[in-house]
Amino acid sequence: MYMRHAFGRYFLIFVVLLGLGQTAQTFARESASPVIDRILKHRVLTIGTAGSMPPLNMTTKDKQVVGIEIDLAKLMADAMEVELKIKTMAFADLLGALEAGKVDMVLSGMTMTPKRNLKVAFAGPYMVSGKCFLSKLSDIATAKEPSQIKKPDLRLAALKGSTSQYFVEQFLPKAKLITTVDYDEGVDLVLKGKVDAMVADSPLCAVSHLRYPGAGLSSVYTRLTYEPIGIALPASDPLLLNWVGNFMETLEATDRLEEIQKRWLEDGWWIKLLP
Repeated sequence: MYMRHAFGRYFLIFVVLLGLGQTAQTFARESASPVIDRILKHRVLTIGTAGSMPPLNMTTKDKQVVGIEIDLAKLMADAMEVELKIKTMAFADLLGALEAGKVDMVLSGMTMTPKRNLKVAFAGPYMVSGKCFLSKLSDIATAKEPSQIKKPDLRLAALKGSTSQYFVEQFLPKAKLITTVDYDEGVDLVLKGKVDAMVADSPLCAVSHLRYPGAGLSSVYTRLTYEPIGIALPASDPLLLNWVGNFMETLEATDRLEEIQKRWLEDGWWIKLLP
């Protein structure tokens, strides 16, 4: 009787340990790289972007999304040997979509801030920018620091959820701030005189001059802030972070990254593609 009970106990312990071992192996296998597993399983790399931030990302007349970041995304998809899928949405919704697993990564002029980095990982930077004022008023456009702007009842536009919004809130708290869904809305407010200026990253200000050459827009790149632009990635996948980091280092070392940036930054050949 004793031998039978003892055997039963040992057999039960063996089964429990075996189950725990299999569970641990399954957990390790599933958690080693959940996002890469998903990408390879479905053979699709899903990128989140605003699609309205030229020349980084922009939507053409025929509804194609193009730009520096889209070229980078295509190269990554090719390296993974999967299809590329682009999901466009409001800039303020991008990190939420990333955390919810609706996109695999975000390429959308995303500044690598400490606050964002508490929730998501970043690879990069692949570009360094800075804030500038886009305005029809030269004294605002040429300001080298916020304290130089003396205009009463100052009205400023900034992209909702962006570092431009935080910049205005921190350094020009008395200004009337209008947050926009995209940069086109902000530029339109400046053109129609509904705001005195738009705060944006310098490439977007430069592009506005190219798109509206006779509109009297002015801006000066003075790097009011330091804006390292990177790829936002899920915090739960260190292997994906490692892969993207190594991939971007290779692009930079082989001058491929510089070639892509020059293609989109040196002239405005692509402006005719926009609505």
